[in-house]
Amino acid sequence: MAQFRLNGSKMLAVDLVGETIRALNGSMVAYDGQMTFKRQGMTGGEGLRGALKRRIAGEGMTLMEITGQGTVFLASEATEVTLVPLNGETLFVESESLLALDGRLQTGVQFTGLRGMGTGQGLATTKVEGQGMVAILSDGPAIALEVTPGTPLCVDPHAYVGHRGQLQQDVVTDVNWRTVLGQGSGESVQFRYQGHGLVYVQPAERGGGILEI
Repeated sequence: MAQFRLNGSKMLAVDLVGETIRALNGSMVAYDGQMTFKRQGMTGGEGLRGALKRRIAGEGMTLMEITGQGTVFLASEATEVTLVPLNGETLFVESESLLALDGRLQTGVQFTGLRGMGTGQGLATTKVEGQGMVAILSDGPAIALEVTPGTPLCVDPHAYVGHRGQLQQDVVTDVNWRTVLGQGSGESVQFRYQGHGLVYVQPAERGGGILEI
């Protein structure tokens, strides 16, 4: 099994003994031993149907396969790396926040509708499922916030990175939030999660501010 470990907070090291992982294209910064790199092409490892779904939904993700004996070091623009272990669960993550994953894990497309349109991330997000490790990226250290039954969690869409568990996600608007912050007219949009699971957020906002509709 490929061994994922952090080398500092902004670099991922993966020890391989003949295994295969998938990683963000262009994220390799160094390696030792014998490694082969193969770009996955237009299907991204999801087949033609998956590629077409991503094209229609505006969700972009380009991965490469890495196979070998040794250690490969991965990073992306000095952003923080967080390891997320999956044990038969499903992780939903913005494609721009996916750095690497165990080669045994399956990826797919999850349509998000208004949530994706509102954030400018497209109409879909990436889902990763199975048994293995996932490395995600965030602007600043990712924070895992627990959601429990009866206590919903609301998140600024620009700070959202991903989520896992038995969670229901919907979009809510809150005029009062914008009024308190003294911003212009319009309603703020928040993502609300209910159920039981973890939501990963970053201590920075994409696009620099609260979303309006």
